[in-house]
Amino acid sequence: MSVTEKLAELGITLPEPASPAGIYVRAKRTGNLIFVAGQLPMANGELKSIGRVGADLTLEDGYEAAKLCALNALSILNAEAGSLEKIVQLVRVEGFVCSADGFTDQPKVINGASEFLAEVLGEKGSHARIAIGVSELPLGASVEVAMIAEVSD
Repeated sequence: MSVTEKLAELGITLPEPASPAGIYVRAKRTGNLIFVAGQLPMANGELKSIGRVGADLTLEDGYEAAKLCALNALSILNAEAGSLEKIVQLVRVEGFVCSADGFTDQPKVINGASEFLAEVLGEKGSHARIAIGVSELPLGASVEVAMIAEVSD
């Protein structure tokens, strides 16, 4: 099953790729690698998850925010590669979780992105990963996800 068919089966439509919120590009390609800039849990131009996981938000809230970040990153990969079918493999996913003091379940939060990507991309969605707790993220977001993907020409 193609990635496009899988998204349709899941009832998911890729959003329009977000514009950068600063002086940077949304993605940079070098050779067959595309580096996607950090994506926030945005939908329809609105930040959907604000606050610290473990204080203002539950682990489950963070998980869903990470999933939304991954969807936004896929929309950028689609735009930059010309099609999600050109993804050879995800190489790395980088997750940042705005965390309450003492919160140490960042990997479980970023599983929201990882499990979503595996569901949509199958084996191509397996990746190396980092999950880091931070005290603040841009715009007060709860989660930010960046990724590196290998694509075909």
